[in-house]
Amino acid sequence: MKRILLYILFGIPFMGYAQTVMTLDDCIRLAKENNKKIGASEQLFLSSLHDRHGAKSLFFPSFSLTGGTLYSTSDGSYSSGNAHLPVLDADGIPTGQSAFFPGFDLSYDLGWIYNGGIKVEQPIYMGGKIQAGYRMAKIGNEIAGLNKRLTEAEIIVETSRAYAEVVRTKELMQVAVAYHGLLTELMRTVESGRKHGMKSQNEVLKVKVKLNESELNLRRAENGHRLAKMNLCYYIGVPLTKQIEIDGILPDTSDDYGRDSSICNRPEYQIFEQKVGLAKQQIVVARSEYLPQIGLVGQYGYSNGIELNGCKLFDDWNLHVGIQLSIPVFDFGRRMNKIKSAQFQYAQKQMEREDANEQMMLEMAQSFNTLDEAFLERDLAESSVTSAEENLRTSRLQYEKGVELLSDYLEAQTLWQQARQTQVDARINCFLRWLEYQKTTGNIN
Repeated sequence: MKRILLYILFGIPFMGYAQTVMTLDDCIRLAKENNKKIGASEQLFLSSLHDRHGAKSLFFPSFSLTGGTLYSTSDGSYSSGNAHLPVLDADGIPTGQSAFFPGFDLSYDLGWIYNGGIKVEQPIYMGGKIQAGYRMAKIGNEIAGLNKRLTEAEIIVETSRAYAEVVRTKELMQVAVAYHGLLTELMRTVESGRKHGMKSQNEVLKVKVKLNESELNLRRAENGHRLAKMNLCYYIGVPLTKQIEIDGILPDTSDDYGRDSSICNRPEYQIFEQKVGLAKQQIVVARSEYLPQIGLVGQYGYSNGIELNGCKLFDDWNLHVGIQLSIPVFDFGRRMNKIKSAQFQYAQKQMEREDANEQMMLEMAQSFNTLDEAFLERDLAESSVTSAEENLRTSRLQYEKGVELLSDYLEAQTLWQQARQTQVDARINCFLRWLEYQKTTGNIN
């Protein structure tokens, strides 16, 4: 029981330092969840989605409650007076007789006048403005979705680079450990030989110098690995001091080599296409101001007010239905200038699209060439490691037999270390070039 309690007491302080083994997919998932840019792009996408729904609602009638009141002190009266009017026969000829017609008296008082009801407005033809507005809102929503996809692709690339750098520093640290182990073993052999009078002190010093260099390089490799993990923590949105470990597995790049050769999948390409379509709809909106606009208006409500001879003139529910028509005639060229401006903006977007497409084609060709060189570099590095390992094995045997100098054996170890470092760099560089090529062809997901 005491032993169990001791294990618990001494184990609790180190529970917070437990390391988490993470894959590349785990890192990308965390980066997407914690990155503020993706959150902002998501909010922009939702905003544009509501703009699209709002533009679509303009196709349907709108209902509103209306009401108003007015008080006026205006009042007055009118009297026609009594009169004798001539009597006409059937042919309209005066008969010489007259008839008495009493006059009439009218009095009015405005007082309080108020009305209220429900009003409905339905656009019938607006020159294509509503349709163009809906298309523009739809294009804006698609652009927001493409921007979100572009942001996610950038986050994936940045996180993958940080992950690859952790893999690089980890493997370089392993190479430094192995090289330091070779020199440590050689140091023990040389010191043992010096004690037995078979090796000189000069050989011990030579190995000591190399061993000191390897200790410094090992420390640098450890520090580099630590900083690389902190950088990865920054990209995935966890505390920089969090102890994490990676499995070191990178995607296989051989199957996708040279598979795609188009920029049509890139979100940047599709964004420029959508911007051109947006500018085209701006022309439609500008032209709509030259066309007639027709709308249907209806209102049902209650009106009350205006007394005539002490009786209310309006005191009932009523229905009003009508059609509104607006035909533009002359405005000193304002509408025409708006059309010209929209046409020039459309031409500008087309030129920007063509220039961007040429740049993306150039980027794709360049990334393909660098990827091809990276594959060759990786193959040559693997071949060099095989040769360096065989050279190291042969040199060690010859040195142990006394037929090779210590300097030659140390050089063989150095060549082996350099070949291993080059192999690590070439493998990671191959992955990074493949990643860049996938980005230029729009296949990051």
